[in-house]
Amino acid sequence: MPPLIAQVAKRLLLPVTVLFGVMVGLGLLATRVVDHAWPLTVEDDVNRTLEAHRAAPLNVVSEIASLIGSTPVIIAVTGVAAFLLHVKLRRWREPIYLCLAVIAQALVFFLTTLVIDRARPGVHRMDDSPPTSSFPSGHTSAAVALYVGLALVLFTLLHRPWAKRLVWLLVLVPVAVALARLYRGMHHPTDVIASFLNGVSCVLIMARAVLDRAVGWAVPARLSGVRLKAS
Repeated sequence: MPPLIAQVAKRLLLPVTVLFGVMVGLGLLATRVVDHAWPLTVEDDVNRTLEAHRAAPLNVVSEIASLIGSTPVIIAVTGVAAFLLHVKLRRWREPIYLCLAVIAQALVFFLTTLVIDRARPGVHRMDDSPPTSSFPSGHTSAAVALYVGLALVLFTLLHRPWAKRLVWLLVLVPVAVALARLYRGMHHPTDVIASFLNGVSCVLIMARAVLDRAVGWAVPARLSGVRLKAS
């Protein structure tokens, strides 16, 4: 096997495949094994409680937060962030890392929904229901991969301590998206919890595979027409 293909298989395909297996296992656990056990027996109470406390201002805020995690917005923000990183840093490592983290979570999410068939919560849903399973939340996992991934790369680039701490406020974005999806009746609590696992895992996988400067293949010099250094 050529060294490049072996590296891709070891550092990218294998861990993402393992993550997919874990997500499917959790989905089967939630829908077929412990679905009649606590705390899954009471998680719909969370959705009903949120439904009972809906109000016009929260409806607007939740709609905006939910939109932030939508596919078009995620694609647009990822593209802009990757472009700005490349322009600022003059290298491809960080842009590729961010794009791969978002792509990987989307792949794991989509394949998991093909295996796990979970109905949406039994409350009034404020958004149109996509044909995919309720498990996991695609909006949430995409927001986690993008904004946690971006926070991680900015943390490694910034030098001032206050700035390093400030970038972690980006983590609040996927939290807001998750709460919005619950509030709007689109997902069970366990759906969004699993999505955090998916998103964070993809960020860590790609950080190890691409941001690790010891991994020389992670920087495709031919894309910029010059020989990029790993350091």
